[in-house]
Amino acid sequence: MTLPTDDEDKPARTGWRRVRRIAGWTLGVLIGGPLIAFWIAYLVLDVRSPQEVLAGLHKTVVLQYADGSELLKVVPADGDRTFVPYTKVPAKLRDAIIATEDPTFWDNQGFDPTGIGRAFLTGVGGGSGITQQYIKKSTGDEDATLWRKFAELVLATKITQEQGKEQIFESYVNIISFGRGTFGPAAAMNAYFGKKLDDSITWSEAAFLAGMIQSPSVHDPAASGDLHATRRWQYVRDKLVGRGYVKGDEPMAYPGPEIQPPSETRAGRLTYDEFHVKQQVLAELEQDGFPLGRLQQGNLTVQTTLDRGLQDAAKKALRERLDGEPKEFRGALVAVDPKTGAVRAYQGGDQGVRDYASTPHALGTAFHPFTFTAVLRHGFGPDQPIPAFSKVEFLGETFQYPEVCGKKCTPRRAVETHADGTVVALAKKLGPEALSDAARQAGIPDAVDGVPTLREKDGFLIGAGIAIGRYPVRPLDVAGAYGTFAAEGRRSTPHLVAKVRDESGAVVWAHPDTSSPAFGDDDTSRRVAAEVTATLRGGDGPAAGYTGEAEHGTSPDYQDAWAVGYTPQLATAVWIGSDDERRLKDASGRKLTGNLVPADVRRAFTAAAGPR
Repeated sequence: MTLPTDDEDKPARTGWRRVRRIAGWTLGVLIGGPLIAFWIAYLVLDVRSPQEVLAGLHKTVVLQYADGSELLKVVPADGDRTFVPYTKVPAKLRDAIIATEDPTFWDNQGFDPTGIGRAFLTGVGGGSGITQQYIKKSTGDEDATLWRKFAELVLATKITQEQGKEQIFESYVNIISFGRGTFGPAAAMNAYFGKKLDDSITWSEAAFLAGMIQSPSVHDPAASGDLHATRRWQYVRDKLVGRGYVKGDEPMAYPGPEIQPPSETRAGRLTYDEFHVKQQVLAELEQDGFPLGRLQQGNLTVQTTLDRGLQDAAKKALRERLDGEPKEFRGALVAVDPKTGAVRAYQGGDQGVRDYASTPHALGTAFHPFTFTAVLRHGFGPDQPIPAFSKVEFLGETFQYPEVCGKKCTPRRAVETHADGTVVALAKKLGPEALSDAARQAGIPDAVDGVPTLREKDGFLIGAGIAIGRYPVRPLDVAGAYGTFAAEGRRSTPHLVAKVRDESGAVVWAHPDTSSPAFGDDDTSRRVAAEVTATLRGGDGPAAGYTGEAEHGTSPDYQDAWAVGYTPQLATAVWIGSDDERRLKDASGRKLTGNLVPADVRRAFTAAAGPR
């Protein structure tokens, strides 16, 4: 056997050293690279003081019509940014905010390691504790990017090392928005309760204010109603009880009667209908990642989808037709471009802070086109002979109406003649789930502000009420769903925001195209929409329409009335009703029906809008 010489062994040793050297460099880069990047970012990045942030929030946000002309301005109110030292923030409010937003605030290192890891792996998500929220608000950068999460990690570490927890909380609570144009707890306490911020604050008030932080444009009862705000308040209360701040038997109640109307409206800055537009636009922007603080800090401009002429026409049609009617009458009108879902007119009424265009109301017999859609989707022919019914037993309820369909009744004729008994019989044959599915395919959302639609109060059961439109739906969604028929079966999400522009006019965000076939493939969707439109078309023209009424309990009187119609260019929903459930009659003493006041409003609006 011949042993290798030194010269023969040398290449092997050299190769092995090279491998070890490369491995060492690679390991050094993997470990040292991020550490160096972190250290550089630590030295370069800094968090602005809350005073600097507040100074930058005095910028006005301009909302524009679709043509670029000015719609309204979101102007910071004077005196709504009073800086509150930590020692002046009542303990109950501090506890409510921490229990809701960051229960480990006093002990954590300023960030959620699990959330940071998830963000680096997926590019989205991440922790949102108080320290991180302050960093996001102070920098104005809320995009779900790896860089933002990295910078957030660096700044959270830095601020936690340089500042105490009390100072961090003080900075955070003074720059966050509580809604209604307020920043900080003192402004919020005054805007919602008309009081000074001091230790007299109750647990109920503290829970309400803490609940506003997550999404103030949505949780404000003036925008979404007391029912939604109560649910949010209950969520915070449960956190306070569950985390030991409040005893379970300590009496607390939602402070609804104490909540004041929005300060902007009281001050006369905006008309009620302008206020509704502003709130709806801000709520939509918040969901799209552009909360008010980001808009103000970036000096951004918002281009809406609203048409100035149509907006004025809608306001005039509602105001003039309701003039002289009973004082309890309320109204809303929404007009949507069926092809894109762009809202061209949005009138939530000018009688108060409640926005009736985004408040759900019972759709009543205006739900019939969705039942007809379900009939078509389940293999029935629109002109297939069917029995006419006047009395129907359905899911434990008895429905009885005059028989108007006649001996030659068909699904199409039942809808055309408003043969309520026969339509309920069709609903019974198909089942409630089929009706719900058809309405959702057309565009009625599964939930609004987290509350399921087209369901009983338990959020799960679909009862007999779906057959007669007992479940409440927003005019905004009704216009969009009928618009699906106008768009030949393609569904688009209704929206009021078209684009967001920066100071230079460059588009930083645009609403995406959401159009898609609603009832299956394109051919099926087109066929279903064509049959519905043929049924709702009263003459030879391009317009189609339907009216409906919602019953008041089991009485023959009505409490909500609708007129909904469309052309290929515009789908319009008009609702007339009241603030509470009651029997409604017009000024002539006639029962309120869809073909009276609502139809008059729609006709006046359509005439003013002209051909489109």
